[in-house]
Amino acid sequence: MPMSKIVQLAALAMTTSTVLTSCGGASADSPSTATSATAPATSTGDPAHDKLAQVLARGTLVLSTDTGYPPQSMAVEGAKRLAATKCLPTQLTAPEVTGYDAETGKAVAAKLGVEPCFVTPQWTEIIAGGWADRWDISWGSGAIDADRMTRLYVTQPAYSTPAGIFVKADSPIQDLAEMGGRKIGACTGCTMEQYLRGTLKLPGVDTTRAFSAPVVSTFDNEVPGLQAVADGKIDGFLCSEPVGQGAIDKGLALRMLPTPAYRSYKTGYVDQKSGLSSAAFVAAVDKALASLHADGTLKGLSQKFFAKDYAAEAATFDMAALNQKVT
Repeated sequence: MPMSKIVQLAALAMTTSTVLTSCGGASADSPSTATSATAPATSTGDPAHDKLAQVLARGTLVLSTDTGYPPQSMAVEGAKRLAATKCLPTQLTAPEVTGYDAETGKAVAAKLGVEPCFVTPQWTEIIAGGWADRWDISWGSGAIDADRMTRLYVTQPAYSTPAGIFVKADSPIQDLAEMGGRKIGACTGCTMEQYLRGTLKLPGVDTTRAFSAPVVSTFDNEVPGLQAVADGKIDGFLCSEPVGQGAIDKGLALRMLPTPAYRSYKTGYVDQKSGLSSAAFVAAVDKALASLHADGTLKGLSQKFFAKDYAAEAATFDMAALNQKVT
C-alpha cells in the first residue's frame, strides 16, 4: 500500500500501550485494541520490502472480514466509525466489526502495537491468494488445509471446531452413514465442500468421507445454506459446529448429527504472493497468538461468542509438523 516516508518513520518510532475492548466497544475517538500492556512489535526491515515493517510503519493491520458471518464476524449495529483513525475511508474501524475472528484480529493488532482496519473481500478471493497487498492477513475461520497452503501461509490456529452435518429438527436422519446419495450443502470453496467431494486433505486430520455419493449443493456462505435445510430444499448442510449452533440459537429448527464429519483448525492466512517478505510478519503473528492463548484471551473470546472453549485444542497444534517455509 502507498505510504509517505514521513508516515513510515513516525510510525516505526511509535510505542503503544492500549487496552482491548470486546465487541468492538472502543470509544468513537480513539482506536482500541490491546489485551494487556505489552511492548509492540519492532522491525529493522524496509517497509518497501518487508510486510511486518510495512504494517508497523503504516500503523494499521488490515484484516479481511465478513460482516454477515456471526458469531465469527459481524457488523455492530449502530456502531460509529472512529473519529481518530488511521484506517482508510474504504476500511471499517474496530468498533464497527465484532465476532470471534474479528476480535482475534483486533487482539493480534494490539500485540503488534497497531490499529486494526477491516475490508470485506469475497471468501473465494481470500483463499485464491494473490491479494496484491490489499489486506495483510485473514481470520475468516479458514482451516489449515494442504491445498490452500500452496498459496497461503498459515498461522498458529486461533480455535478448532468439529464440522458436522445439520439436518431439520424433525428429520428421520440420525447418522452420518445415512447421508449417502442425499443433497448436502456447503459453502463454496470451503473445506466442507472439499470433504463432500472427497478431495479434502487436512494435515494431521482424518478426512475420510463417512458416506458415499452425496449430491453437493454450494452456497456463498453458511447462512443461506442452513436456511435451505430449514426450508426443506436440501437434506443437510455441513459446517462447523458453532456456525450451525448459531443458526439454531437464532431460531432455525435444525440439529447436528451426533458424530462430527471431521475436526479442523482455524488459522490466519497470509498471501504467499505478496510482493513483500512475510517471514518476520508471520513469526510476529504466531508470537502474538501464542501469548493470546497463554493469557486466556482467546479462551475468553471463545466462551463469549460460542459459549464453549474451542481455543484450548488450537493452542496445542504443532506448527513445526507442517514444515512450512515462510519467505
